[in-house]
Amino acid sequence: MSTCSSVSRDFAEPVSGTAATAKTWLLLEQPGPWGAKALTSSHLDPALGRALEAAAKDTGVRIALIRRPGRHADRRMPAARRVYAAHVVPGNVWLHSASTPDPGELLGLDFAALGRGDHRSFGALLGGRPHDGDPLALVCTNGKRDRCCALLGRPLAAELATSGVEGVWEVTHLGGHRFSPTVLVLPYGYAYGRAEAHSLKEVLHSAREGRIVVEGCRGSSAWDRPGQAAELAVRTRTGEYDAQALSVVRTSGSAPRWEVTVAHADGRHWQVDVAQGAALPARPESCGASVLGTPARMDVVAVREVRMTTSLAS
Repeated sequence: MSTCSSVSRDFAEPVSGTAATAKTWLLLEQPGPWGAKALTSSHLDPALGRALEAAAKDTGVRIALIRRPGRHADRRMPAARRVYAAHVVPGNVWLHSASTPDPGELLGLDFAALGRGDHRSFGALLGGRPHDGDPLALVCTNGKRDRCCALLGRPLAAELATSGVEGVWEVTHLGGHRFSPTVLVLPYGYAYGRAEAHSLKEVLHSAREGRIVVEGCRGSSAWDRPGQAAELAVRTRTGEYDAQALSVVRTSGSAPRWEVTVAHADGRHWQVDVAQGAALPARPESCGASVLGTPARMDVVAVREVRMTTSLAS
């Protein structure tokens, strides 16, 4: 059976620079079935879902629903739901957890502050505390968005959970279903495509040690897509895998070409030329698509270390 993910894999479509963008993730446990737009088409009150969407708009916060792997259609609602908030910008990375009997409490959060990396309202309102467990592995399984997410994501989540991997959750939407199974790893915010259980276990082991695995990585959600591709290219060039060592400090230009400045915590800088191309030949960008498309791809043209000047650093 041909699917959007099998076609993407057959054409060796690159995954770098394809991650969703969000500086802060807010995750709410919501068992049961999910619709295509899960915040307003699940067992969560749709009015609350709309209000949460409005509150998070333009703040840098991305909200997603999560549930434990396994059967879900008739799962009972827990008395208290797990809530996570994670900020993924290097230099201020954190992952906090809380529980609430009333998801409406989330409307009291200061979303603008959360987007800036300030977790005080999460702690004050929900009693949130730093997460002291293993990294989170969020596997996209929402078949209502695309069948590949259910066909490939749900077995992966189940395999990880039954093999004893902690921190595994199903999540509603990470984008790029043609790269299924897609996974977001927190606290550092790096996404992975075409994930397999053995490789993801290596990713999670590295994350526990504060390191990044580049193979299969779509990029960090902290950066826009040219920045994601540029940062991964610098990691590959330098062999730097410390999770918080690199930051995208400047992006100039516009589609189809950008110049991205990537900075190391030790003061080194690189300029990376990124060009937007089209993935050819035309193919379905999602299962059930009525027309073929040529998805945008981020191609790194050049990477060069530079000596920073005052004007460039400003």
